[in-house]
Formats: sequence, C-alpha cells, structure tokens
Amino acid sequence: MPKNYLITVAGPTAIGKTSLAIKLAQHFNTEIISADSRQFFKEMKIGTAVPSPEELAAAPHHFIQHISVEDNYSVGDFERDAIKKLDELFQEHKVVIMAGGSGLYVKAILEGLDDFPAVDPAIREELNATYKTQGVEPLQQQLKELDPEYYEMADIQNPHRLIRALEICIGTGKTYSSFLNRKKPERNFKVINIGLVADREIIYDRINRRVDLMMDEGLLEEAEKLFPKRRLNALNTVGYKELFGYFKGIHSLETAVAEIKKNTRRFAKRQLTWFRKQEQIEWFNYDTKPEEVITYIEKRISHEA
Repeated sequence: MPKNYLITVAGPTAIGKTSLAIKLAQHFNTEIISADSRQFFKEMKIGTAVPSPEELAAAPHHFIQHISVEDNYSVGDFERDAIKKLDELFQEHKVVIMAGGSGLYVKAILEGLDDFPAVDPAIREELNATYKTQGVEPLQQQLKELDPEYYEMADIQNPHRLIRALEICIGTGKTYSSFLNRKKPERNFKVINIGLVADREIIYDRINRRVDLMMDEGLLEEAEKLFPKRRLNALNTVGYKELFGYFKGIHSLETAVAEIKKNTRRFAKRQLTWFRKQEQIEWFNYDTKPEEVITYIEKRISHEA
C-alpha cells in the first residue's frame, strides 16, 4: 500500500478552504496544491480570492497565478503538471494538501480524466455558432434536456464545458455523464477527502460579504484592465463578466454587484451538488476547529498504516 497521503479540502466558495488547508499544511509541515482553476491566472487576483501574501507565506502553494489568461491551459494540462509536482513533493513529504472548489480539477487528480470517443468536428462548429449568435442559454437548455445528470453538476456558465458535453451527447447518442467514472489510473498516494459545509444562509452571507470586500479591494479596477480581453475563456468568470456588462452600459454598477453575488451563490450550489455526489468525503462544519480535522486525519493514517 502507498505510504503517501493526499488530503483534499473541498467545499463551496467562501467556506474557508484556504484557511483550513494552511492549518493542515503547517501541522504536517507540508505544501499545498491549489485546485482552483481560476486562481491559476496572474491577472485575476482579486476576483478569484487568491490567498493573501500572508497566507501564501504561511505555507508553500503551487498552481497559484502561474499562467496568463491568454494561455490555453486545460484540465488535462493541470492533471499532468499536478501529478508531476505531487511526485516531487512526495519525495520529501508523507502528506500533501490539495484545496480548491473546481470539482473537475480535483477529480482529475484523484481519478484521472475520462476517455471520450471522437465525434464529428462539425457538431462543435455548429454549437460554437449557436453560442456566438444566441449566447449560452440555448446550450444550457439543450444540455438540461440531453443530459440532466451532468447539467446538475456542470459549470453551466462555461460555454466550453457545455459545448464539450453537448458534442458528445449529440455525436454518440449517449449522455456525457455515461462516459464519466470509467477505468481509473493507478496513483501512488492514498486520499483522505475533507469537505466543509454550512447552512445555506451562512454560505450566502459569507459570499455576499466576500464580494463586498472584493469591491473594496479594487475588483472594479482589476476588471476594467481586463475588459479589452473579455472574450478570452478565462474571463468568462463570475465577478468579471458582470462588471464587463457594466462597462458596456448594459446595467448599473449596483446591479452588476448584485449579479455577482447571485451568480456566486448559484455557483456555490453547483459546487455542493458536485462534491456531495463524490464518495468518501468526511464532512465538517465550516467553523470546526482545525485540531478536530487534524485528529480525524491522523486517526485515518494510523488506522491504515
């Protein structure tokens, strides 16, 4: 049995994953892999709640602001790079921490990516044309009809994910979700999954307060600098696209901020849906003392040793 342990810290946005991950990393004298796909981008600091300089200094982090919004960086790229980094880290540490709310990226590290059959490229071209002329809503509706299971767990604001799922549905006549969770690759580590939860009202309040803090810290100015690049996939992200609408005169700043809060709450709901479908997550309330989580982890490691 492998002697290495990857501790994952999952849960909805604004729940406190970063704080717990740092406490765990400090206790186990180890390092943190970030699995937040929007924190990868150098230009998106405030709107993605990148850990503060103090937090980054408290424990070594990897995959934080290491690429540009103009780079093409897929979940497959992340799987390759993160597995390589984990191999390096496990040379020095028995335990490594991975934190982040991007469920697909977490899944890629734990289970590998799924294999999908080739489909007619014309299908993607047609779906892209639909998106360019009609926006994301028709894609969302079509996915809901063709694959309601994946619709419930997908990032339905991401047109590229929608198009990828739809081209498989249309091209194979099967659901995208039916191709998920097939043969898993061997990993040289065991996994202990930790999840953080709270009552919905608490999650929503934490989200609302975080958005207000982001605005105070300069999210408007950060989004304004990125506005000329708004068509890049990385920037089709909650917190930026709503402010882009403000810059285009579609709605007021007050409305844009309200939309950020609403869309972030929706995103948190989808995150919870995704993670609750994953097996073997030990759930803790968001305000559980880190010492209790550490005790649970140490018991698991001791029991499995």
